[in-house]
Amino acid sequence: MWRCGGRRTLGGLLRLSSGCAHHGVRRWKSQPACERALQYEVGDKIHGFTINQVTPVPELFLTAVKLSHDSTGARYLHLAREDSNNLFSVQFRTTPMDSTGVPHVLEHTVLCGSQKYPCRDPFFKMLNRSLSTFMNAFTASDYTLYPFSTQNPKDFQNLLSVYLDATFFPCLRELDFWQEGWRLEHENPSDPQTPLIFKGVVFNEMKGAFTDNERIFSQHLQNRLLPDHTYSVISGGDPLCIPELTWEQLKQFHATHYHPSNARFFTYGNFQLEQHLKQIQEEALSKFQKIEPSTSVPAQKPWDKPRECQITCGPDSFATDPSKQTTVSVSFLLPDITDTFESFTLNLLSSLLVAGPNSPFYKALIESGLGTDFSPDVGYNGYTREAFFSVGLQGIAEKDIQMVRNLVDKTIDEVVEKGFEDDRIEALLHKIEIQMKHQSTSFGLTLTSYIASCWNHDGDPVELLKMGNQLTKFRQCLKENPKFLQEKVKQYFKNNQHRLTLSMKPDDKYYEKQTQMEAEKLKQKVKSLSLKDKEQIYQKAGEIPVQYCAQPTNGMVYFRAFSSLNTLPEELKPYVPLFCNVLTKLGCGILDYREQAQQIELKTGGMTVSPRVLPDESHLDTYEQGVLFSSLCLDRNLPDMMHLWSEIFNNPCFEEEEHFKVLVKMTAQELSNGIPDSGHLYASIRASRTLTPAGDLQETFGGMDQVRLMKRIAEMTDIKPVLRKLPRIKKHLLNCDNMRCSVNATPQQMPHAEKEVEKFLRNVGRSKKERKPVRPHVIEKPAHNGCGGNTHVNGSQIVRKLITDPTFKPCQMKTHFLLPFPVNYVGECVRTVPYTDPDHASLKILARLMTAKFLHTEIREKGGAYGGGAKLSHSGIFTLYSYRDPNSIETLQSFGKAVDWAKAGKFTQQDIDEAKLSVFSTVDAPVAPSDKGMDHFLYGLSDEVKQAHREQLFAVSHDKLTAVSNNSATG
Repeated sequence: MWRCGGRRTLGGLLRLSSGCAHHGVRRWKSQPACERALQYEVGDKIHGFTINQVTPVPELFLTAVKLSHDSTGARYLHLAREDSNNLFSVQFRTTPMDSTGVPHVLEHTVLCGSQKYPCRDPFFKMLNRSLSTFMNAFTASDYTLYPFSTQNPKDFQNLLSVYLDATFFPCLRELDFWQEGWRLEHENPSDPQTPLIFKGVVFNEMKGAFTDNERIFSQHLQNRLLPDHTYSVISGGDPLCIPELTWEQLKQFHATHYHPSNARFFTYGNFQLEQHLKQIQEEALSKFQKIEPSTSVPAQKPWDKPRECQITCGPDSFATDPSKQTTVSVSFLLPDITDTFESFTLNLLSSLLVAGPNSPFYKALIESGLGTDFSPDVGYNGYTREAFFSVGLQGIAEKDIQMVRNLVDKTIDEVVEKGFEDDRIEALLHKIEIQMKHQSTSFGLTLTSYIASCWNHDGDPVELLKMGNQLTKFRQCLKENPKFLQEKVKQYFKNNQHRLTLSMKPDDKYYEKQTQMEAEKLKQKVKSLSLKDKEQIYQKAGEIPVQYCAQPTNGMVYFRAFSSLNTLPEELKPYVPLFCNVLTKLGCGILDYREQAQQIELKTGGMTVSPRVLPDESHLDTYEQGVLFSSLCLDRNLPDMMHLWSEIFNNPCFEEEEHFKVLVKMTAQELSNGIPDSGHLYASIRASRTLTPAGDLQETFGGMDQVRLMKRIAEMTDIKPVLRKLPRIKKHLLNCDNMRCSVNATPQQMPHAEKEVEKFLRNVGRSKKERKPVRPHVIEKPAHNGCGGNTHVNGSQIVRKLITDPTFKPCQMKTHFLLPFPVNYVGECVRTVPYTDPDHASLKILARLMTAKFLHTEIREKGGAYGGGAKLSHSGIFTLYSYRDPNSIETLQSFGKAVDWAKAGKFTQQDIDEAKLSVFSTVDAPVAPSDKGMDHFLYGLSDEVKQAHREQLFAVSHDKLTAVSNNSATG
């Protein structure tokens, strides 16, 4: 994971306030971990380490032990604290001198297997086999950090073993470099005639990162304010530079940077230090000798006069005022972050300047009405060797740039002259003193993140933690010199020549220019390839990913395949449901439709084909479109079932016109007959049509549009034009170009299943013609192992090819269908938030509350409808609906009352608890062995993401429910 910035501020450490104050005090009374640590003496030798310092830090209820490794010089900090959630991290100073993203690619690649754990992705496998409370890795501008935490001692040892082996002894296979970093690959990997394109996880991640205008601004700010050394490049990688990185350079960077002499180890909690040191020495450090790493960052040479710079970005289609999309900030270089008291002082000064409605810059800039918000990276930024302060506005008109600069200068002058109100200073200090007493369950993680930058540049991390001393010194400075802060403002802001004014304005052709530059880079790369190089690229193309999930299936095998619709022309989309419905019913190969039906009954438990529109868990405007093929059979019949699929894919029969007519009429009648039972669903699909880019496709596939289309087709006298569309759809769909497969079977059946599925994939093959996505905005999103240790993926990694529309704007729409029924079906939909947003959990509970405590009474008991309620879809659409309802307008009014009821918070804690129980009965419902792993296979949901959602559901409170009710999402 790449971090652009990740600034170290006091706020990061002080937001440890999710625990109770007495909780920390109670633990301090017993403190066996701290007592053990205090028994160490400077000079003690423990498993190859020497203790250099033992320091109690009572304000954080911990004892700090600093050590160094005798033979490598590795540094070690242990924070003993009576906290069961123990944490380990290892940090390397990584200072790239180009923007190829080598530290970022390396962070990804070391986690792809190591000497002791050579399996693919041991890191992600541990996610499902560990009791960890946190596991991740981060690439910052000048360091890479690998932290984990757990409460279980054995789990700690297991994870430590994986982390040590991954970082110090990774496999760094060339194949992993191709997958995680970048590679050239044919657009159709099985057809060497298709164009070569750039691919790679980090390459695509960074392409996505720099579609975020705030990220673009932050990166340029750092690059241009600190231009002399490593901060002038992009540690995560510039997509135009990443293709310059070679596998050999990656391995060399690891050899010089991932060495104990360049490492800082950190442990936190109540586990014994001796055990950690013993394991680290035996499994890693004993195998190295000391080197002198050349990774330090020199001081930035100060400027003799201020500088200005203007950059461009892509236009914001969601901007409330298109003429106000400019961002400007004024930034000042500050002292070295290893000066802990000066950093502490400037951090506090930053809060006084920009935090809250009473701060000078809030009054001057935000309340001016010139812009919509502060500029990115506002305030104190302490993640580079020299810190910097930045302030400005975004969402301004270009003509107002100078006015913002004038306001910044004027505000600085006023602060120098008038200073700050005593009450504001005291309120901030009081807040710090109180919040230092609080703790959270992730205290260790916050501490390692807080000290990382300072320690990285050889600052004293213990001094940084002794905030009580710094507070005392700060108060003393204020007492001795009432103008202490004013003088700092004058020194570091008013009289500072190292000052950058950075402005950013939108360019309508920004994305077009980026695409052109990438195309030119690709052209250069392809031009330099020899024929042999091109042959090797074709030979190393990835295979079709197949997810195998071992489950107790009682001798059954469950097979699924998902095939993308991205290349299908738009005019054929409405006919996809019909294609799916008839594909297994018209005959295939040498079988006519009767013989095919007989074989399906003899050899399988059913073969179904259905269109799918799958949401993205983190973005409302992104979705995946495709067709799901599903079947099941007895183990002994697996070869026959896969042969049937091969025939359906390769040789479907689309000549049976008379039988096709029969199937069309049956389908049309079934859809028509289904409206009385599913009218509320049709109403909801239509109501949500204009709220997300996927909504229109859902209406096309499963809404009233599809019902009407089938009615028209069924009434056609000549059905040949429709029948001729089926082979055209087949060309785009029935191949392996954009396919992934899934198999659920017993462990004993897996070898047999793998053999048969691989045979099927070989038989189906790929299309011979290059087919580009119809919609140009495709995002490749890798899915990691997600359904426990019983799952593995063969072939290439599962990558979902998601569609997005940057120009999409949600809009309201009202529709009334006249149907020959004496009752109504009413649906009202609201666009809310995606699955991973914490508010999604609150809205899910709210939907259940509104159903049980308000809508049931209003719509059923009072209104006389058969049913009604509220629900939240996985895609973030909040729906209010009624079923077989004698009313319509009155029901819509009841929906409005339900929202008002929710906004007013007219529900009790017992109501909330009951709603949670109801929701959890669904969330935690048993999953059949046949369906295990489907959330991962279809939606890319990992166990970790689902667990995070469960925790968000647990955390829903009355305040959160009223908050989501009152925001624009539900009102």
